Amino acid sequence: MSIGHQQLIQQHLQGTTESNQGMSEGSVNQLTTHVLNIAEGIPAKGLTMTLLRHDSTQGKWVQMSRSVTNEDGRCPGLLRGEALCAGTYQLRFDTGDYWKQMHKETFYPYVEIVFTITDLKQKYHVPLLLSPFSYTTYRGS
Repeated sequence: MSIGHQQLIQQHLQGTTESNQGMSEGSVNQLTTHVLNIAEGIPAKGLTMTLLRHDSTQGKWVQMSRSVTNEDGRCPGLLRGEALCAGTYQLRFDTGDYWKQMHKETFYPYVEIVFTITDLKQKYHVPLLLSPFSYTTYRGS
């Protein structure tokens, strides 16, 4: 394994890749995601995603941001400087369009991950592992 590859893995594990350096703590880095195309072993570059928050008073989802994953499969600035508040959120990944760009068919046209944030002191990392016919997610660190 090359030194550059080792450094990239180390940065990923420490959360210090170029894609998230220089962003303010407590807002941008409070919620992160990383999308990997596990069918090809590469980051899912160019995947459109939307962050929504459930407004319980109106009983509907409100869009907070819309982003496209970068070369590393990440969306720096997902919160666009906003701080999270306690509540229910949704990350919606437009997987159908992503697989179409890759000239592949898929069973899932989109993936919606709904989660609840209660402790505002914590960081929330929501990775998505994709293949054309399956996906996996988990609460990361």
